Amino acid sequence: MRTDVKNSDFLVLGSGLAGLTSALELSRLGTVNLVTKRSLMDSNTNYAQGGIACVMDPGDSFEEHISDTLNAGAGLCNLEAVRLVVHEGPRRIAKLIDYGVPFSSRLTDNGESSFDLGREGGHTQRRVMHAGDITGAQIQRVLVDEVKKHPNIRCFEDHTAVDLITARRTLKRPGPDRCLGAYVLSEAENRVLVFSASATVLASGGLGKVYLYTSNPDVATGDGLAMAYRANATIANMEFIQFHPTCLFHPHAKSFLISEAVRGEGGVLVDREGVSFMEQYHPMKSLAPRDVVARAIDNEMKRRGEECVFLDITHRKSSFIKARFPNIYETCLQFGFDMTKEPIPVVPAVHFSCGGVVTDLRGRSDIPMLYACGEVACTGLHGANRLASNSLLEAMVMAHQVSEDVEQMLYHKRFEPEVGLPTWRAGSAVDSDEQVVILHNWDEIRRFMWDYVGIVRTDKRLARAHRRARNILDEVEQYYWDFLVNRDLLELRNLCLVGDLIIRSAQARKESRGLHYTLDYPESRDALCVDTLIRKRPEVPVSPWP
Repeated sequence: MRTDVKNSDFLVLGSGLAGLTSALELSRLGTVNLVTKRSLMDSNTNYAQGGIACVMDPGDSFEEHISDTLNAGAGLCNLEAVRLVVHEGPRRIAKLIDYGVPFSSRLTDNGESSFDLGREGGHTQRRVMHAGDITGAQIQRVLVDEVKKHPNIRCFEDHTAVDLITARRTLKRPGPDRCLGAYVLSEAENRVLVFSASATVLASGGLGKVYLYTSNPDVATGDGLAMAYRANATIANMEFIQFHPTCLFHPHAKSFLISEAVRGEGGVLVDREGVSFMEQYHPMKSLAPRDVVARAIDNEMKRRGEECVFLDITHRKSSFIKARFPNIYETCLQFGFDMTKEPIPVVPAVHFSCGGVVTDLRGRSDIPMLYACGEVACTGLHGANRLASNSLLEAMVMAHQVSEDVEQMLYHKRFEPEVGLPTWRAGSAVDSDEQVVILHNWDEIRRFMWDYVGIVRTDKRLARAHRRARNILDEVEQYYWDFLVNRDLLELRNLCLVGDLIIRSAQARKESRGLHYTLDYPESRDALCVDTLIRKRPEVPVSPWP
């Protein structure tokens, strides 16, 4: 029996909310191998403070949530995706409650218990379900416990996906490629294994580490996006990178997010003199959509020559702040800031990618048997700008959609098992003696992405970034083929490719829309309100699913 092959009915790559939900949903249909780069707790979900946007209050409505999402998306939202995710939301929330996620509650005026719904930028109603200010961590903890005890799910921590395995649909009948699983590096065994599955789900999360400053954890290196692109999946709208307006500004605070919910509860953005400035930029002031707020902060910092601005919520009672934001309060206190008495210094940082692997409303990519959900995917829900707290909602809904589609595939017996998958071959590659190449290029690409492909862009900056990205990508690709792979090399390779995709997408959009703002084309143009699509081999036709 070959020990380098791990077989299962389904393969899930990633352990955030999308991956954990996919694994749990698919486990009722067969065996699941869940692969994650580090521990099961390492994901963007674990760091999500704000919550999940969902219509739960009688005074709210699906239509209002849809309208808010469309307004934030700046004309590029897929209306059917928006409707699906918004309408399905309450059922997915109910599932989390069944699992035991401790959402915050409050007593109403008549003494009854009700969910304590928050409000964030871009929302016209209070509709954000939260668990204090560590919502993501609470969800992650509960779902990880469920996954670990499920007999049909086998978890592989410290396993880094290298590439997707694709092949002709059958060996006898020529046709478009389909996904058969993935090559995965086991750190403990120091070798690449074959993970074989009838269906593969990409739930690998975001790409924040391609930029110098980000709220994302170290694992967010765009691995799933890069692998899907190399396999010739269609990638969309990579120019739309969301910069969270308010990360804690302190030399020793690593990517600590000050949740949008702080502004939702009355926090006001002010300059060093304590004067508010957002009324100059948007009617919703400090509750404007994130792209507006991030650009306003960037402009104020550049105009005044300041390193940061400030978020002031000191007008709220100290007891309220400590109860509503216990984690943020304690963390700020550790860095010398008492948010009950003084404003919090904040700066923008990369937070979320609205683009990704193109999928339909069943989570299908255009590579048969390859699904994608969560931040790695582009369903069209977010358009050109994500509405706050819609991402966790989308992850749950689309993971459920994937399982529903797989169930239908099984019912109609449309899976075609493949045998004899090729093992990983290292060729003439040897152990690296030039680790400095990885470290140098890792630092360089993140710096020029921040400097040239940041909140405000120009053609000249993008051209500079493109030249440097291509040079680094070529160097890293040569290095990749010469030396044995390790996690650092795999992450750098993916980071370089994702940076290149962002730059090329930004160069293609000759207008400003949503999160993409360029000084050379400051206006939005209706004629250019289309998705930016990229494929590695566009001459190869996309394939119908079985």
